[in-house]
Amino acid sequence: MKAVQFPEHGGREVLEYGEFEDPEVDSDEVLVDVKAAALNHLDVFTRYGLGALSRLDLEMPHIPGSDAAGVVEEVGEDVARFEPGDRVAVSGGLACGHCEHCRDGDPTMCVDFKIIGEHVRGVQSEFTAVPAENLVPVPEHVDWEIAAAAPLVFQTAWRMLVTRAELKPGESILVLGASGGVGHAAVQIADYVGAEVYATASTAEKLDYAKEIGADHVINYEEDDFAEAIDEATDGRGVDVVVDHIGKATWQNSLHSLVKGGRVVTCGATTGRDPETDINSIFWNQLEIYGSTMGTPGEVDDVLELVWEGAFEPRIRETFPMSEIADAHEMIEEREGFGKVVVIPDSEM
Repeated sequence: MKAVQFPEHGGREVLEYGEFEDPEVDSDEVLVDVKAAALNHLDVFTRYGLGALSRLDLEMPHIPGSDAAGVVEEVGEDVARFEPGDRVAVSGGLACGHCEHCRDGDPTMCVDFKIIGEHVRGVQSEFTAVPAENLVPVPEHVDWEIAAAAPLVFQTAWRMLVTRAELKPGESILVLGASGGVGHAAVQIADYVGAEVYATASTAEKLDYAKEIGADHVINYEEDDFAEAIDEATDGRGVDVVVDHIGKATWQNSLHSLVKGGRVVTCGATTGRDPETDINSIFWNQLEIYGSTMGTPGEVDDVLELVWEGAFEPRIRETFPMSEIADAHEMIEEREGFGKVVVIPDSEM
């Protein structure tokens, strides 16, 4: 088969699209004929060898990618949920199944938690073998690009807002980076919950898109200090919740955008993991800080059902053949466009 791969960590020049050994299917796995896969900023970090907590130690060459959708080609002998011909999408979280957190029903807290495409070989290939428990059914009416683009960012945003921050109708929320994958999912989920949604982006076009999908107020962070803009818009009160997946560049302003007793929830740090932080603001204003990673199987089912029904729409900024993977990475790194970047096996184009 052909696959996106890199033989070493580095810049976009290490990316290749070429022959790779066909995957073997274990007893609990499913072989998927991939029709579309999607990129996340995680793919860029993985390419550079940067894990969430430490440098990655990967078997090379490595196939990246956590999001994909396709048709079941073969099932392992222990698999009962799926059969050849089923339409499926990949949910990327891997858990051990037996640590205290897994046994308590929250695999996202697993002491050995991994993500497909980051810690193990991913799904940007013509075929991929993944555990059956990491697959969700995709209805016939759902396009492959939508099915591939939805799982990681929508489960992440759903857990952040609904489970961790417990966003409520009538509350106010600021979503940073609303043009990105997680950001544009968070705007839609916040609007669905019934919150008043503030969103930031860097261009007028991106801000217009944010309004289209549910933002009530928008802020161009290239032109305005978003903390000052929130202070002015809320008469000095601040918002109840801030979604910050940007990190170092925005952290202080995120804290300063909150109402007393407000919550900031984060799932990443695309500009750096080591920001300065205002401890006095945290204790004096009694702020709450929540970390969040991926979603439980139940959360995945809940949010993807809403995606399949059309309540949420993964926006596709561009679709590339897998042979143009370097261009797809450039679009992610340069923050061009709005929504998700999708890649398709050249044989499917």
